[in-house]
Parts: sequence; structure tokens; C-alpha cells
Amino acid sequence: MLLKGKRLVVTGVLTDGSIAWHVARLAQEEGAEIVLTGFGRAIRLTERSAKRLPDPPPVLELDINEPAHMDALVADLSDRWGAVDGALHAIAYAPEDALGGNFLSTPADSAATAFLTSAFSYKTLAAGLLPLMREAGGGSLVALDFDNTSAWPAYDWMGVSKSALQSVTRYLARYLGEDGIRANAVSAGPLSTVAAKSIPGIQEFVDAWQRRAPLPWDLTDPEPVARMVCVLFSDWAPSTTGEIIHVDGGFHAVAMDRSR
Repeated sequence: MLLKGKRLVVTGVLTDGSIAWHVARLAQEEGAEIVLTGFGRAIRLTERSAKRLPDPPPVLELDINEPAHMDALVADLSDRWGAVDGALHAIAYAPEDALGGNFLSTPADSAATAFLTSAFSYKTLAAGLLPLMREAGGGSLVALDFDNTSAWPAYDWMGVSKSALQSVTRYLARYLGEDGIRANAVSAGPLSTVAAKSIPGIQEFVDAWQRRAPLPWDLTDPEPVARMVCVLFSDWAPSTTGEIIHVDGGFHAVAMDRSR
């Protein structure tokens, strides 16, 4: 089994259609022990989705922007496992006025909220789990990303935050390498998740993928992305860190639609 004996924290599970849920499922099937996190009213969705996994895991509360929540999570994991081998960062949020073509009129506090929740939070998760990952002798952190090398319609300050997330990934790789901890991001193509549906104009993304991606892209199938995450969690990627790995059907690699 690829992940036998691994102890993993999986954030961002809402429904069983989410990338994070499929990561959790595959991780369990490959031998990992996991916990999920959720918070607020949405934690009920997380708990419901947890019951659909092969071995329903505990759901722990974590609002990544609340230091007390991070402290409580670390305390629980310390008592439960004593060490952590990896974590999935699948956390992102932008206020409505930071999306949908409002780029020039977005207030600073909304842009800051998008950055804090969607990018800085990767550092928050990494720093919080660092003592437990040191206890494990190293490990792997993986963030879910959407490539913002180019400006997208309507993505606005979430796009800026995703660019920041990629930079945070590289800095985490720099500062955590001495502890044997790898930090990477997986840049996925558009998928029919709750998060994607909240983005105004998401259909434009989908249409672009259908025209351009060299490989067929199934927006209803998160499993290819989840498989890459599990590879990065495993011991099969021991020298891979600071990478943004694309699982997008090759969309990022080509400049023109296939008809051109």
C-alpha cells in the first residue's frame, strides 16, 4: 500500500464530490489513517461526508484564521497520534466583492481576507503542524491550487491569492526542508465542486478546457488530482518539494486551442 502507516490531516472536505474527499478516500484505501477538519455550520456537511468514506474518520474543528482552533487541533493530534506525516491544504475563500469582475473596486479588507484564508493559511497550517511533523521525522504538505500564471475572467483577487499560494509553497519548501518536510501544490483543472460553482463565470473556464486541453478533461472526476496528491504524500516523491504540479489535462502547457 502506497500510504501504509501514514497519519494525515485532510482539510476542505464539504461533499463527496470535493477533491479533498477523494484524497481522503484514496488515502484510506492506500493504508493511511486520517482525520478531517471543518468548522462553523459547514462542519455538518463534513461530518456527513465523512460517513461516506471507507472508514469514517473523526472530524475536528478548524477555522484556519482562529489561532485557538489551530492550537486545539495540534493538541488533539498530539494525544491521538503523537506525530503527523502529512496534511492537505484545501482551504480557500474570497468575499463576493473580490470576485466576478470587481477587481478594481474590491476594498482592501476583502482582498486581505482572500489572501489570509487562501494563501497565508498554508503557512498557518504548516507552522502549526511543524512540531508533530518533526516527531514523525519529516513528511509532506500538499496544497490544492488553480494556476494563475495568467489573469482569468472573474477570478480576480482569488487569482491573486492563488499566485501567492504558489509563492508560499516555495518558501515553505525553503524553510522546512531541513526538517525533512516537503511542500508542494497540485494545480487542478476546473472541476464540478462546491468551491468552483461559487466562482462567477466558471463556465468560461470549463469551455476553455474543452477547447484547449491536449488530454480529455472530465470536470466531474476529481480522482486524477487526488491520485497525484497521494503520490506526493507517499515515499515515492522523496526529493520533490517547492513544485507546482499540474493535473489539468495539459492545459497549462499549450498556448492555442486544439483547432488552431
